[in-house]
Amino acid sequence: MRTRLVTAVIASVTLLGGCATKDYVNEQISGVNKRLDGQQAETQDRFSQTTSFYQGLENRVNSQQTALDGTSRTAQEALARAESAGKLAAGKFLYEVSLSSQVANFRSDASDLSPEMKKALDDFAAQIKAANRNVFIEIQGHTDSIGTPEANLKLGQARAEAVRRYLAMNNGIALHRMNVISYGESAPVADNRYRPGRAENRRVTLVVLE
Repeated sequence: MRTRLVTAVIASVTLLGGCATKDYVNEQISGVNKRLDGQQAETQDRFSQTTSFYQGLENRVNSQQTALDGTSRTAQEALARAESAGKLAAGKFLYEVSLSSQVANFRSDASDLSPEMKKALDDFAAQIKAANRNVFIEIQGHTDSIGTPEANLKLGQARAEAVRRYLAMNNGIALHRMNVISYGESAPVADNRYRPGRAENRRVTLVVLE
């Protein structure tokens, strides 16, 4: 492009009978070069703006996908169950809280709530009330792998029911805003072969939806 324009300038000077001086020719060529440089800069700027737009769009999509991928499987299942039952106003997952180990301190065969667990539930309820949102809470009971799957399914249900009862009676959370489900031993978060792992798996997870 640049070469063709420069050739055209020289040709126009030749048609004028060679009357133009060398300085005039150089001046014309310089003008052509400046115009071309300006056009290239403008094109590059538009290209950069377009690239930045699509990169920003891709980053937002990736960010949303990362957030979705970061949500636990059981939380996604809770959202699907609540949507199917018509329990949600906005169809949103807000957050989940898992209480295990030092907090829950469940024995392998028990559903009793420890003082630490009750304190954690009091704090959870206070957060729910302070937010003043129309939320729905799924309470999921989990166990380690000691015992039969059938017994652990019942034990997980008992743990979830104990939490629901405490939140209702001691913190005034309406029963119709809560649902319980047991996963038993089917959704471990740690290795059941070792004692610390089993303690992590004996837990209750509260999934908050809107």
